[in-house]
Amino acid sequence: MYTNFNDILNEAYKKHQAIGSFNWYHFETLKGVIEAGEESGMPVIASFGAKYLTNMDLDTAAVLTRNLAEKSSQPVCLHLDHSSSLDTIIKAIRAGFGSVMYDGSALPFEENLANTKYVCGIAHACGVSVEAELGTLAAGAKSHEGTAEDRQAYTDPAKAAEFVEKTGVDALAVSIGTVHGMYKGTPNIRVDILKDINAAVGIPLVLHGGSGTPEDRILACIDNGISKINVNTEISEYVMSHTAELLKTESPHLSVLALKQKGWVKDVVSKYIRLFQNL
Repeated sequence: MYTNFNDILNEAYKKHQAIGSFNWYHFETLKGVIEAGEESGMPVIASFGAKYLTNMDLDTAAVLTRNLAEKSSQPVCLHLDHSSSLDTIIKAIRAGFGSVMYDGSALPFEENLANTKYVCGIAHACGVSVEAELGTLAAGAKSHEGTAEDRQAYTDPAKAAEFVEKTGVDALAVSIGTVHGMYKGTPNIRVDILKDINAAVGIPLVLHGGSGTPEDRILACIDNGISKINVNTEISEYVMSHTAELLKTESPHLSVLALKQKGWVKDVVSKYIRLFQNL
């Protein structure tokens, strides 16, 4: 079933669980994400990054996701990930996305707040949920998001409270030590900062950079307000490594390879669904 992420995130927040937000780039990755949710009996967020508009346009992404979601017994939310373009966000809302992320984290606080409030006004009028980001993540190894110049800037709990109150945003992505991509060293996840943010805002919080984050740190984050966790790089790395190994000994038809890749996507997504739901 096709849904809005408020319908699944708010419940997860109350239960100290998290919904996986899994990036997809083409049919096989989307099918793998949705099938993993179906087989696990859990909702999923199919996250389509704004940077993947070279792979597929917004209207096609929406039609394809809705078609597959309506065949699933589990809730599926199509989410626009990491868009700093107001124009792209409006187009995604018109296309039928269930939620959008306005990423103004690189902007001054007041400008990020004003733009997020503007997006919330439009999206909420259309029944669409909004995620925003406060603070910035560094780029780790093999990151396909952000740039090498990105630096960690932790989310300030007091600023987060002001931001949420003034924008009416539905979920807030926070910076507490995770990275986009894979970690280059030992992760230092600041659960103490997260606790203060959660106490200050009282809405579902989002953790970007789920790939490679130690399981005990993920569970501690879920206990302290994280209700949506993004996974991107690990899906790509796992599928590509298995593809490379297969091609060393076999030369399958592309249609066969596509089915295998869908299965490898499901391996990663299913693992994280079980972890996020404490299954």
